[in-house]
Amino acid sequence: MVFSKKLVDWYKVNKRDLPWRDISNAYRIWISEIILQQTKVSQGLPYYLKFIDTFPKVADLANANLDNVMKIWQGLGYYSRARNMHTTAKIIVNDYNGEFPNDYTQILALPGIGPYTAAAISSFAFNLPHAVVDGNVVRVLSRVFGLNLDFNSKIGKEKFYELADKCLIKNNPSLYNSAIMDFGSIQCLYKSPNCYNCPMQDFCFAFNKNLINKLPKKSKKVKKKIKFINFLVVDFNDRVAVLKKNSGIWKDMYEFPSIETKKEVDLDSLTNSDNWDSIFKYRDFDILNVSKSYTHQLTHQKIIAKFWHISSKSDLKKNLDFVKKSNLNSLPMSRLMEKFLESNYLK
Repeated sequence: MVFSKKLVDWYKVNKRDLPWRDISNAYRIWISEIILQQTKVSQGLPYYLKFIDTFPKVADLANANLDNVMKIWQGLGYYSRARNMHTTAKIIVNDYNGEFPNDYTQILALPGIGPYTAAAISSFAFNLPHAVVDGNVVRVLSRVFGLNLDFNSKIGKEKFYELADKCLIKNNPSLYNSAIMDFGSIQCLYKSPNCYNCPMQDFCFAFNKNLINKLPKKSKKVKKKIKFINFLVVDFNDRVAVLKKNSGIWKDMYEFPSIETKKEVDLDSLTNSDNWDSIFKYRDFDILNVSKSYTHQLTHQKIIAKFWHISSKSDLKKNLDFVKKSNLNSLPMSRLMEKFLESNYLK
């Protein structure tokens, strides 16, 4: 196919020099692919290097304490990725004798691995003929071939996977997959693609029909939910109360106890709520300070948070851990918590 040949020719000149490229180490390829889900290469690269340095082999990750794994992941978001990596490492050690499975179906069955990641590992590590299909690939294929379908629809998925498989160089899937991933990241950008210096220009449907800004077809945007969270930074006996989340987007991360409200509230509304009484045994506390509002954007929700610094003269009702302020930075916390601590508010 002309497209595939031109793609590979472009790649040989423009390929990015990345530490997980041109290797067959399935463990390292897997780490890189999980980190790069929802993450730009520039942001993910230092995390990859730190991960490989800390956990050089799959057994090192499997045997690690989950808190340590989450701490290294801190700041990347989508924390279920780190939990799934830890679980998958244990499965590989226990069920596959520490060797990454070399079968696409077995790889796909591992926690946290979807079709794209399974195809990437299969092709890069084992040279199996599976085409990668992600946002970058969909954009390239949609524009070049004029595929005006929403990838998130059933028919859209079928057609894009079918086209990707036709384009795949079956005897060198690793080369083709690397090429189309880089082409989408460097050349055929979402905004301002480099169309006037593109090897696909002569036969690119979107370029020749002036539809670059119309393809790929966009999914309907989901309106973000707004959450108002009041974090209670409670000092008691020179320590600060924290809890480890057991559910939600920040599961297995530490944070201050909190009260969610329907809007931003004042002190009276907060302290007179039932949720407040579920945390404090007695009303012998002082409000030391209230932070500014922090806005934290997530994929499907926006969080508006305030941190209430409180001195409590008695123990709390909730089962909480109390840690020294100086030890807070050693705990795995969300980026929102991190931003608050970086403000030196507690010093």
